[in-house]
Amino acid sequence: MERAMLITLKFLKRGSLRNVKLWLRPPQVFVILMLQGCLVFAQQKVIVIDPGHGGKDSGAIGINQLHEKRVVLDIAREILKLNKTLFENRFDIYLTRYKDTLISLRDRTELAKALNADVFISLHCNHANNSSAKGVEVYVHNSNSRFTDGAIELGSAVLNESTINLGFKKRGVKIANFQVLRESNPYYPAVLFEMGFVTNKNEADYFLKTNNISAMALAIIMGVTNYLNIGL
Repeated sequence: MERAMLITLKFLKRGSLRNVKLWLRPPQVFVILMLQGCLVFAQQKVIVIDPGHGGKDSGAIGINQLHEKRVVLDIAREILKLNKTLFENRFDIYLTRYKDTLISLRDRTELAKALNADVFISLHCNHANNSSAKGVEVYVHNSNSRFTDGAIELGSAVLNESTINLGFKKRGVKIANFQVLRESNPYYPAVLFEMGFVTNKNEADYFLKTNNISAMALAIIMGVTNYLNIGL
């Protein structure tokens, strides 16, 4: 996790896309070079980020009293910020909620459909009765569509970034019948990303730090970038 924190600190301090290249691993440097040089005339991909829960629905409550709804919204907002500052608005990113409000599951997927989303990622934090449970995992829908393979690839790309660069345990890509996945599966690649366990003290404390919120947001947007093969 320290490596990702260092990357985040350096690009936040330096601020520009030009300077951040020096601190990213080679595949990330390549991707960002392509973003600068090869996509000037490319159509923006529409990314819908769904911060789970909200309002009266706090989601999981961490061992340190951290609320899932807050963590996922902070990370979603940071993804918006990184798209503007680091990626120079190369993606057209929308959130299903921008503040602490409860949005119905149907409305979240209807928004993505209306926007003709290229990617849908629902952000969550995990919980377990066993406080030693840890790691990140991704869910895709349990029925096949023309987007199922893409969802698996997207989930794998996000998992790789968050485990290789942030040090989380990889729990894999799993299948489930969650409503946001079920209603998305026929229309676009959709995944539900469980970003660590708030019932695990180390992972709950991780999200108390602003730099770590930035690191997770960067891992997600880099995973999307790798999935979309930007510049290739």
